[in-house]
Amino acid sequence: MSDVTAIDNLVKKHQELKKEIAKIIIGQDEVIDQILISIFAGGHALLVGVPGLAKTLMVNTISQALGLQFKRIQFTPDLMPSDILGSEILDESRTFKFIKGPIFSNIILADEINRTPPKTQAALLEAMQEKTVTVAGHNYKLDAPYFVLATQNPIEQEGTYPLPEAQLDRFMFAINLEYPSFEEEVNVVKATTSNHKAQINALFNAQEIIDFQQLVRRIPVADNVIEYAVALVGKTRPKSEAAPAIVKEYIDWGAGPRASQNLILAAKTHAAVNGKYSPDIEDVKAVATGILRHRIIKNYKAEAEGYTEDSIIAKIL
Repeated sequence: MSDVTAIDNLVKKHQELKKEIAKIIIGQDEVIDQILISIFAGGHALLVGVPGLAKTLMVNTISQALGLQFKRIQFTPDLMPSDILGSEILDESRTFKFIKGPIFSNIILADEINRTPPKTQAALLEAMQEKTVTVAGHNYKLDAPYFVLATQNPIEQEGTYPLPEAQLDRFMFAINLEYPSFEEEVNVVKATTSNHKAQINALFNAQEIIDFQQLVRRIPVADNVIEYAVALVGKTRPKSEAAPAIVKEYIDWGAGPRASQNLILAAKTHAAVNGKYSPDIEDVKAVATGILRHRIIKNYKAEAEGYTEDSIIAKIL
């Protein structure tokens, strides 16, 4: 099958997938789009939203529709790395046997990831980056496709451990969940307070998703689009000559090269699911906010004057 046919096929499957997810999840279109872009681009996503916005249900529904294995890990202050990765035990024949932890799945929901100490957060790092796990000197490969979806509660910061920059950088997207609109909330209440249970059908299998991830990497990109993405990331760095005044005044640290790589991968995926055979600058702009918002660090002045990461990115764009 040619890549052009494969992209046409992806567009069709992507539309079916969104219809399937909509049986359970009402609204939240932009959030679902970004999660799916991140899966097809082979990245991870961080969901930031207050409790009760159906984050867990959304991830569970998406994994069912994608036909993937799903595991949820509730992060708590007493969670140990071995609770995630697994551990070696001595069996009856006095030999060590490795018992796999919940990290061995296709989609991992790391619920309230900032509630656990850095040592346990770091246990996810190798899995997210290398797609492998090392326990007691042995290296174990994780199943492909592999995708971490972490959630974070923006309020209630007491007793939390903010994610270090190195870990935040591993997430392709940081996605903000907003409250539903009045009509959406009415529909949510109707759907969740009756006997009706929607059935989710698996529309993909693991191999198809891997094929689509490889297809995304083969999509050609014009040099001017890559240069635009790299220049855009450069503008977030206050020490760069190209940085606009707003960045020099309100930003302490800008985004690193991983942001440029993710911008291009996400732009390719955004183009593909919208039926384009190569991304343009509009595709880069469409994914820029979600990719840059967790990679720039504001200073106290920005905080005092009410600037958000999103408003600064909008000015740069």
